[in-house]
Amino acid sequence: MPLFLSTYENHLDTKGRISIPAPFRSSVNQENFSGIVLYRSFTAPCIEGLSMSRMEKMATATDQMGVFDAELDDLSAMLFADARPLLFDVTGRVVIPTDLLTHAGIKDKAVFVGRGNSFQIWEPGAFKAAQEKSLAALRASRPNFKIG
Repeated sequence: MPLFLSTYENHLDTKGRISIPAPFRSSVNQENFSGIVLYRSFTAPCIEGLSMSRMEKMATATDQMGVFDAELDDLSAMLFADARPLLFDVTGRVVIPTDLLTHAGIKDKAVFVGRGNSFQIWEPGAFKAAQEKSLAALRASRPNFKIG
């Protein structure tokens, strides 16, 4: 399973292409699909990104839901109908669709944020504000989890 770590800032070029950070590309280079899957986040003003194998696992997980479940309808419409499989070009770039960029408020720069099994793409100022809010919440709650 690919692992997405760290944070990278890149620029959109005049044709709307953006270079996917090399460590993110190398995380998916063992995949059958040589690219990424993007969709609008339904929890934050950003773009969600993941490997095709992770998207397939999400599809398998939704199979556990009831066929006529209203949450499945909403989730399928938001997740699968909105998902965009994007192949890397020869230099590791993709063209992020305009509606996704608009959703995230991205105009010329984007921040790629590793989240373990997935990543997000943010407008830099919005990410900084969200990161500061998360840091304050974590300092207040002091989460504790065991590794073992």
